[in-house]
Amino acid sequence: MLTKPIVMLDFETTGLSPDMGDRITEVAALRIADGVIVERYVSLVNCGARIPAFITSLTGITQQMVDTAPPAHEVVPRLLEFIGADALAAHNASFDEKFLRAESMRLGMAPMHGGTVCSLKLSRRVYPQLYSYKLGNLGNQLGIPFRGTAHRAEADAEVAAEVLLHIGRHLASNYGIAAVEPALLMSVNRLAAAKVPDFLRKQSAAAA
Repeated sequence: MLTKPIVMLDFETTGLSPDMGDRITEVAALRIADGVIVERYVSLVNCGARIPAFITSLTGITQQMVDTAPPAHEVVPRLLEFIGADALAAHNASFDEKFLRAESMRLGMAPMHGGTVCSLKLSRRVYPQLYSYKLGNLGNQLGIPFRGTAHRAEADAEVAAEVLLHIGRHLASNYGIAAVEPALLMSVNRLAAAKVPDFLRKQSAAAA
């Protein structure tokens, strides 16, 4: 179950779009291997940006916290090194991946991860009966509690990682797929929800 390493990523940011000048304020990257979180990289980030009041209200991250944090030119290279060539995952992955690429590009660098899994899309396809796929609501429905503060990078990444592990266990118990690899999850991401059960049954039969 989740037989190859995958890194769950979560950013806190000053807004929704790096193209509009928004920057990262905090990062958490958790490496999952053999069904558990085995390694993590977590840091606040000083991007020299102003923290909007609504962001402080939402996350608890203040201007003083980021002003005294390590600068982006130190954090981002360490993050890219941490991720390496492993597959990447995030809840609403397009959001985090666009910030990862934008911050890397500012430094003349590029991520090298081996594909991306969106735990939000994956949850919608594997658990189509749930009422909400927002991370907090999803965690509640799957029995996954927040161990820290919601809307902080490490706490959000931990819940998202547990969601991914929950999905891995679900595929093992319901479809007999014992070796859940990132490539399989990426394939499920690309399917319509109605097609997922047949696809997984075929994958299970092929592996038997």
